[in-house]
Amino acid sequence: MISQQDENHLKLLEIFHYVAAGVTVLVGCIPFIHLAIGIALQLVPIEDHPATEIPRFVGWILIVFAAIVILMFWTLAFVILLSGRSLRLRQRYTFCLIVGGISCLLIPYGTVLGVFTIMTLMRPSVKQIFGVDEPAAAEADDVSRADDPKAPAVE
Repeated sequence: MISQQDENHLKLLEIFHYVAAGVTVLVGCIPFIHLAIGIALQLVPIEDHPATEIPRFVGWILIVFAAIVILMFWTLAFVILLSGRSLRLRQRYTFCLIVGGISCLLIPYGTVLGVFTIMTLMRPSVKQIFGVDEPAAAEADDVSRADDPKAPAVE
């Protein structure tokens, strides 16, 4: 049975996914400091001295590290944003569930969002809203057990 409480929870999860995506983008901007320092180390003219080669190497490390971290956080923010949109459209149930699990890695705000997303999406009434057929999934599980010779016999 679809309840108004489930609809309200899904609406709140949608909003919180948008907020979490925005916060993730902002957190992903922090490595721009490292990127700027790395670029500055590359642009500083150095004299012909053997000990001055270390800053260039460190600069490249900072540039690569910052670029990877920025790309990772912005990609994660896009995925969280897409999950929020999917919650609004009541589509991609499995995708929303997986993103809820992944967002648990973003301590502390992502952990709270991920736990509440998983708790909400696991309700049978919410599965019904998304059109996930629970009996078909249980039947598929029974078929896979029948194919497994190590599985105990079900009477």
